[in-house]
Amino acid sequence: MNRDLRTPVIAGNWKMNNDRTAAKALLSDLAPLVKDAACTVITCVPFTDLETALAATAGTDIKVGAQNCHFEKSGAYTGEVSADMLAEMGVEYVVLGHSERRQYFGETDVTVNLRTKAALAAGLKPIVCVGEHLEDREQGVTAELVALQTKIALLDVTAEQLQNVIIAYEPVWAIGTGKTATAEQAGEVCGVIRATVASLYGKEAADKLVVQYGGSMNAGNADELLAQPDVDGGLIGGASLKADAFAQIVAAASK
Repeated sequence: MNRDLRTPVIAGNWKMNNDRTAAKALLSDLAPLVKDAACTVITCVPFTDLETALAATAGTDIKVGAQNCHFEKSGAYTGEVSADMLAEMGVEYVVLGHSERRQYFGETDVTVNLRTKAALAAGLKPIVCVGEHLEDREQGVTAELVALQTKIALLDVTAEQLQNVIIAYEPVWAIGTGKTATAEQAGEVCGVIRATVASLYGKEAADKLVVQYGGSMNAGNADELLAQPDVDGGLIGGASLKADAFAQIVAAASK
């Protein structure tokens, strides 16, 4: 982390977990544990939990995010939710392009870009996920692939809009597998993302960009990962489902 340039961001991605009762209980437990944290704390919950989460976090230091949004404002898109619908509820953040969306639901770099622009137009702050598969890393194309994903995701995003974008580096081989990139690997790729943004928007804009690491960050490895100068926080999966574990990561980012 580089606190002189950026405020760290720890975001929990609950994925498809927790009904409303469980959501309220978890957030009630979490709120006092992250009070006055020296980082931004976000919890990204299933659509059905959004109203519960917004009510449970009112007056706390926890921000609320969704896990996806569509790129159209309205229309015949059964099962989808627009960015405007989320903004109208009071949602502030939205995760876009997660590897599970790409793997199971046909997301592409192009649709991630469309969703990113829609989110920004609605006043949301997108957390845009990029990352390579294991075979990509073994073939030595991680840097090229992640740079390409970053460039496409930001196509037609203005420099002003970029100030509301977070990019999360999520090596696909380290999501939900228990495997974690080494701190050096994570820092290197987050540096590639920042350099790519610098080539598009200039060094000053890149220096302000928050780049998270999102591959199985937990209480045990958070300190080492966050010590990397280009790792500005984490997009946390499994550890975000337990208040104590998530709070420990927040504490690491608050040092």
